[in-house]
Amino acid sequence: MAFRRLPFRKFTLRVIPSCPSPFVSSLQNPKFDSGFGVRAVQTLEKSGNSSAIPDSLLVEKILFNLKQGNGTSSLHNYQFRLNPSIIAEVLYRCRDNLQLGQGFVDFVSLNCSNIKHSLVSLSAMIHILVRCRRLSDAQALILRMVRKSGASRVEIVESLVSTCSECESKILVFDLLIRTYVQVRRLREGSEAFRVLRSRGCSVSINACNSLLGGLVKIGWVDLAWDVYGEVVESGVELNVYTLNIMVNALCKDRKMDKVMFFLSEMEAKGVYPDTVTYNTLINAYCREGLFEEAFQLMDSMSSKGLKPGLFTYNSIMSGLCKKAKYERAKEVFGQMLQVGLSPDTTTYNTLLVESSRNSNMSEAEQIFNEMMSRGIVPDLVSYSSLIGVLSRNGHLDMALFYFRNMKNVGLVPDNVIYTILIDAYCKNGIMLEALKMRDEMLEQGCVMDVVTYNAILNGLCRKKMLGEADKLFHEMMERHILPDFYTFTTLIHGHCKDGNMHRALSLFETMLQRNIKPDIVTYNTLIDGFCKVGELEKANELWASMISRKILPNHISYCILINGFCNLGHVSEAFRLWDEMVGKGIKPTLVSCNTVIKGYCRSGDASKAHEFLTRMISQGIVPDSITYNTLINGFVREENIEKAFHLINNMEDQGLLPDVITYNMILNGFCRQGRMQEAEMILKKMIERNVNPDRSTYTSLINGHVSLDNLKEAFWFHDEMLQTGFVPDDKF
Repeated sequence: MAFRRLPFRKFTLRVIPSCPSPFVSSLQNPKFDSGFGVRAVQTLEKSGNSSAIPDSLLVEKILFNLKQGNGTSSLHNYQFRLNPSIIAEVLYRCRDNLQLGQGFVDFVSLNCSNIKHSLVSLSAMIHILVRCRRLSDAQALILRMVRKSGASRVEIVESLVSTCSECESKILVFDLLIRTYVQVRRLREGSEAFRVLRSRGCSVSINACNSLLGGLVKIGWVDLAWDVYGEVVESGVELNVYTLNIMVNALCKDRKMDKVMFFLSEMEAKGVYPDTVTYNTLINAYCREGLFEEAFQLMDSMSSKGLKPGLFTYNSIMSGLCKKAKYERAKEVFGQMLQVGLSPDTTTYNTLLVESSRNSNMSEAEQIFNEMMSRGIVPDLVSYSSLIGVLSRNGHLDMALFYFRNMKNVGLVPDNVIYTILIDAYCKNGIMLEALKMRDEMLEQGCVMDVVTYNAILNGLCRKKMLGEADKLFHEMMERHILPDFYTFTTLIHGHCKDGNMHRALSLFETMLQRNIKPDIVTYNTLIDGFCKVGELEKANELWASMISRKILPNHISYCILINGFCNLGHVSEAFRLWDEMVGKGIKPTLVSCNTVIKGYCRSGDASKAHEFLTRMISQGIVPDSITYNTLINGFVREENIEKAFHLINNMEDQGLLPDVITYNMILNGFCRQGRMQEAEMILKKMIERNVNPDRSTYTSLINGHVSLDNLKEAFWFHDEMLQTGFVPDDKF
């Protein structure tokens, strides 16, 4: 119920004019004669000193002025003498003349804002306003009572109950009290007030009870709702289908589906029967729980109760099926809905659109969107955001922008979700200028950038290595009190680690911890990898220890990163210790970790052990790749064991792996370093025959090889050929 505020401090009360002379009709009312009589009041009028008048006489004087039909203007002389007791007494005496009562209430409201009302004076005013059907104004005063400092529920109820008989009011006041508690979301206080009213023998209508029950269930206070429901039943008030639906919803929210049928039987015994809303609530709950067979059975049973499944019923089932990834079944239900003659709405199509978008099914999403348009159903922001999203994520930014423009042309205003989708797409495509233009348009349209929008732009800036701009944006985000989340920090940390700025990356990590944002294994792996790449293994080890202390267990990637770091610095024994630890903890080695170990053996000058390890990894079902063989071949070439290197090339080809330019260059370079230029040129010929084009490294090795043997003619011949193929030599030979 909407209500206007009264002018007590911050409240404003409307004054309802009645007739040109609103109080004339009360002149002949004998109930306003007092023991003092008209003469006594006239004598008091002549004295002119209102401060000398006792409260009881002041009440008579106010009533006399009201009775004389002089309006409220004559009351201004007494407004500074008014107190809660006088106000309440005047209103009690006006109970038989509501025109006078509401006139006085309006006068007090407009002219006596400094009075500190008591619960009793407020209650008296409320009763008068309710009897005059000015419910909004009455509710504004009830709200003031509810918010009154130090006023308990018992005191509020007592004041309303005690003034009820004096003002000859109705129980509508108590209904209004309960509804006010619900509307201002003071539901626990409302429940207490309901209990106090019951204990005083006051009745509350079933509509007010339903309002309280519905409010409790809505915010999830289901146990309290059942307590109040028990008291409603005990009070003897007649329950209705709204009560039934609220409590069925309570059972569904509490996931007590097994108790629903028993409750329905109880309600039927009370003469209250389920309706379409009841069935829809149950069907929706069954779908949320994934109990689709029960949902379909319930829908089929509706006809036996004289009820027909409606659009909401079908939409609920379709939504439930889609949320459980049963898209094809949802489309079947959609077909059944059309067969029974129901017309789908925007919600129906959005359900299908959202799911097809989630499945990255672009053609399906476009088909649904076009069908929606052909049926004359107007797409909304959800429809467009689903379609624009699936197109953007799958690299069709042009089509996404087409629908974006179309959406604006039909009068829809994009929200921050749609703008963020497009900004993210531009960023992932590296088109930062357009991403920032879209951001500017978004702000011009009055949309607010949230953490998701900031994260999308930060990710784009980090991808383009615009780390300075990324840091500026991060500071702007903080200044605007947009709280960075896990993704914000991990994006920036990853960007700075890739850029080699480990000081900044570590500073961000520490800020992340200070803000109680928990890092995960990816965060730690990123930092450890960054420190390994800059050769700071001590710091990498510290982070490893920190990770373990936080009970974040290293995975195969973690081990691979650190093993690789040790291998790169020649700390092979430490690398192998980690390898044994990894295997001992039951972490299955991957191809990447195996390649790292082979590289470690080769770097330590032990290609034979690397070859033994290759045999071991193959026996464990890990299939080597070109990197594996190239690492081993390079290891044997460095040891000048060219024959073994050639043997590995044959093994490589037997495995179906073709040698690439890197493979041939390693063998060719090995021959050149040994001065075996004839074999080197044979390798060149072989690689050309196999359609492997020589690169700059190939020619450089051949030139250097011939120069070392003083074969300058051959060296210049390869130099010229190198130029003809488009490679620029460094001319340092």
